[in-house]
Amino acid sequence: MNKSVLTLQHVDKKFGHGRTAVTALKDANFEVQAGQFVAIIGPSGSGKSTFLTIAAGLQTPTDGQVILNGQPLTHQSEKQRLAYRFNEIGFILQSSNLIPFLNVLEQFKLVDKMAHRKFQQDKAKELLSELALTEVQNAYPSELSGGERQRVAIARALYNDPSVILADEPTASLDTSRSIDVVKRLADEAHQHQKAIVMVTHDQRLIEDCDVVYQIEDGLLSRRD
Repeated sequence: MNKSVLTLQHVDKKFGHGRTAVTALKDANFEVQAGQFVAIIGPSGSGKSTFLTIAAGLQTPTDGQVILNGQPLTHQSEKQRLAYRFNEIGFILQSSNLIPFLNVLEQFKLVDKMAHRKFQQDKAKELLSELALTEVQNAYPSELSGGERQRVAIARALYNDPSVILADEPTASLDTSRSIDVVKRLADEAHQHQKAIVMVTHDQRLIEDCDVVYQIEDGLLSRRD
């Protein structure tokens, strides 16, 4: 059985004080294992964004524990959390978040530059080949289709070999066929690379390829059977 990579245990997140206090997450329990593609589905304002920011170490919970690879993150310093986000978390955002003035290969070179290491050309080209992007490796983001940009974002997220990839509404800007293609690619990458991938979405059509699905509503997270 695969090990648990990211776990939330009895996590609460409250904003404000007294009568104006809002509880965005209520006693949330969550787990994703290596090689699993997990969806969290819920409407706007349900607590999805709060879940993501806590899982990414961008916010700390009011109560409860966030555990990555067996290590609790709750009492880490901001410097430690910054290193955690760079080394252990890959992000895929709805707008792909590519640097507009860098071509596809240069997007990967930038990751290596930030990590103070040599460009891993073979690894970059292998990921681009896997995701059917070899022909556009010298293209700029403005020259790519929406689906191609999201596939580059997936490759870039995998490139730094993170423990967890968090995908925030990764298909929001795509039509249905491209959305389904991107989600299938995410599922394939989770299984092929033994990565824990968590996709947050409001779109029920996209959960068919997920191994586990959680529902979130009014800050309450529950696993669908």
